[in-house]
Amino acid sequence: MNNFIFSDEVLWCRLIEGEEASFTKLFERFYPNLLRYGKSFLSDTDKIHDCIQDVFVDIWYYRASLCRTVSVKAYLLSCLRKRIGRSKKVDLFFRQTTSLEEVTFSIDFTVEDHLIANEEVAYKVNCLNKHINALSPRQKEALYLRYHQELKTEQIAEILNINYQSANNLLHRALIQLRRDLKDNPSLFMLLVVGCN
Repeated sequence: MNNFIFSDEVLWCRLIEGEEASFTKLFERFYPNLLRYGKSFLSDTDKIHDCIQDVFVDIWYYRASLCRTVSVKAYLLSCLRKRIGRSKKVDLFFRQTTSLEEVTFSIDFTVEDHLIANEEVAYKVNCLNKHINALSPRQKEALYLRYHQELKTEQIAEILNINYQSANNLLHRALIQLRRDLKDNPSLFMLLVVGCN
């Protein structure tokens, strides 16, 4: 494959056709996002690596039966979430750990590193994180998928295994709560909406 940058969709279709270079490129392109998302569920980095590799092994193995028209990012995030859930179930069976639904989604929302160099912005980011972390784990995950992963509500619903209206309500309630909590400092709310994109 030459140095031309192919879209996710083109690489996905080529992967389905059995092109290993496209498979490798998708793995390299999405690995950092998947790793960050996995860390919001698990602290064991080795287990996250294993889950990501398992997702890609399954994709390669079952490539002929994959749908050609998917949002690649949403599909991969959904697969990883399910793989982590299955991993947790195995742990539950062998070690009596909790299921994925009982695992707290935790991630610090951040803005670009060069903005955080400014002390005032760093203070605002920390304050915003405090308010976001007061939300329910599902609300935090929905906001993460919306503002960090830039997914649409339909894709968030698919990943969280809920219907569109429930995903929409989840996002809406989270944003209302944040607006209410940040009513005296609306610039903090704008950090979430603008700073994460």
